[in-house]
Amino acid sequence: MGGPEGTLLGRLLEEQGIEVAGVAIAGSTRVNVSVAEPDGTLTKLNAAGPALTPAESEALLDAVGARSADARWIACCGSLPRGLPPEWYAELVARAHRAGARVALDTSGPSLLAALALHPDVVKPNAEELAAAVGRPLATVGDVLRAAEELRALGARAVLASLGADGQLLVDDSGSYFGHARVAAVRSNVGAGDASLAGFLAAGGDGGAALASAVAHGAAAVQLPGSAMPAPADLDPPAVTVTADVPLSRPLREPA
Repeated sequence: MGGPEGTLLGRLLEEQGIEVAGVAIAGSTRVNVSVAEPDGTLTKLNAAGPALTPAESEALLDAVGARSADARWIACCGSLPRGLPPEWYAELVARAHRAGARVALDTSGPSLLAALALHPDVVKPNAEELAAAVGRPLATVGDVLRAAEELRALGARAVLASLGADGQLLVDDSGSYFGHARVAAVRSNVGAGDASLAGFLAAGGDGGAALASAVAHGAAAVQLPGSAMPAPADLDPPAVTVTADVPLSRPLREPA
């Protein structure tokens, strides 16, 4: 947290009743702008963000490590700040595991690949990120399943693949599950992936029931305006379908 933007972030979190463990940095916390048009078209303007020093990097790792012993899950979401090497998430996974916490990793590119050998408990790529990780296009749900199995072979304990309007696929030790939901109208997908991961972890982070929760939270989020996060009253569990009979031949509406 740095600059007036970091101060604002801390205050907004505290107003939601969220305990904040801030790590001070010299730069300013980045601000992103998402422009949602009435027809659902979304334009994201993402700032570059601050560059972190080695000392700030170590302070972040220490802060997470100090709180991992009392945590069931550590959620690591987004690209790494400038100044951090691709292996930074891998080090965080190692420290969290030593303290007894499980790790959910929602990132992409070199930082995702570098962390796999440290066995994150779940990774959450979207179709495009998963295609990049395995180095080939994905055109069907079966392609996604095979790519997810490759990430598990590289070390991920579970893969929760977000396929946008096509649903979600979970591959873990208990098997493979495919889930989707009826959505009346998409208003904004800002934060939908974060809502989905939150639903997955809140339901235990394992198996078909957790996938159903993930799908319900993601579907609720896209039907809310802006960056609003779904509350329990926004969820529609009967609209969710989860099956262990994965539709391998189903084409993706937007191949990755």
